[in-house]
Amino acid sequence: MSLSPALADALSRWLDHERGVKGAAANTVRAYQSDVLGFLAFLQRHHGDALGLAPLARITTPDMRAWMAHERGRGVGARSLARALSAVKTFYGWLSEREGFEPTAVLATRAPRYKPGLPRPLDEGAARAVLDDVEAVAAEPWIAARDRAVVTLLYGCGLRISEALSLTGADAPLAAAITIRGKGGKERRVPVLPVARDAVDAYLRLCPFPAEADGPLFRGARGGALNPRLVQRAMEGARTRLGLPPSATPHALRHSFATHLLSAGGDLRAIQELLGHASLSTTQAYTAVDAGRLMEVYDAAHPRAGAKGRRAPAEEGAGERAEERSARGSG
Repeated sequence: MSLSPALADALSRWLDHERGVKGAAANTVRAYQSDVLGFLAFLQRHHGDALGLAPLARITTPDMRAWMAHERGRGVGARSLARALSAVKTFYGWLSEREGFEPTAVLATRAPRYKPGLPRPLDEGAARAVLDDVEAVAAEPWIAARDRAVVTLLYGCGLRISEALSLTGADAPLAAAITIRGKGGKERRVPVLPVARDAVDAYLRLCPFPAEADGPLFRGARGGALNPRLVQRAMEGARTRLGLPPSATPHALRHSFATHLLSAGGDLRAIQELLGHASLSTTQAYTAVDAGRLMEVYDAAHPRAGAKGRRAPAEEGAGERAEERSARGSG
C-alpha cells in the first residue's frame, strides 16, 4: 500500500492524539492503526491509485458499502467490522476537522448489527478449583506460587490480566486496597482480599529475583516481565485437568468475580467501579448471566418447575380467570 507523505503523517498524528490526549491503551492504538490501514488498503485497490488526503475527502456512500461488503465477503464478523468502522469514523472525524472536508458519507455509515456475547464465568466451585490446580505442574515452586498469585488477583480483585501484570515492586507488599490504571488510563481503587495478599506474599518469598520498585512484580523464568501468554498456558493446563470448557480463560476469572459478587447481592454500580467499566451498560451484561443462573436453579428446585409441573403463562392466565369465575358463581 502506498500512502502519500501527508496522509501517512496525518495517520501518525491521529494515533498520537488517541494515545496522548484520549489516553487510549497501547493495544487499542494498535487495533486502530490496523483497522484504518486495512480500510485505506481497500480504498487503494478499489480506486486503483495511490492514496492521499484529497481522495479521502471524496469518499462516497457506495465506497463505504463496497468496503463493508468486501470485509464480510472475506469472513470478517459483524462485531469485528463494527469495531473497524468505529476506528475509521474516529479517524475521519479527526481528519475532517483539520482538513475542512465533509465526512458525512463515512460518519453516517451504519454499523452491522450483532448480538453481544454474554460473559461466560466459572461457577464458584470451578473458580476455587482453578486456584488450587493452576500451580500443579509448574517447573519450580516459585513459578507455581507466581501462577497462583496472578490468578488469585484476577478472581479475587476482578483485574484484567494486563492490569495484574502491570503491578510493580513498588506495589509490594500489597495493601488492603491498590490503585489500578485500566483502559484509557482510568484509575480506580480496588480492595485486595487477604487471600490474594497472602498469595502474592508467598510468591515474593520464593521468587529468586528482587522486587525492585521500578521493575515488574511478576517475573518470567529469566527475570523479565511475565508474558501474559504464560498465564494463559497455566489456565489451559488447569482447565484440561479439571475438565472445564475452553471458555475457562484468565479473563473468565474476571467475569466470575463480577458474577459471584452480583449473586451475593453486590450493587451493580459498585461492581462497575470495581471492574473499571466506563459504562454501566457493560456491567449490566452480568445481570443477564445471573438471571440465567437463577432460572436454572428455579427449574431444578421449584416443585412446579419442569415440562409437566409448570404451566405456560397463557395457561396460567386461563386458569386464574376460570378460578375467578368459579369464585363469583359460588358467591
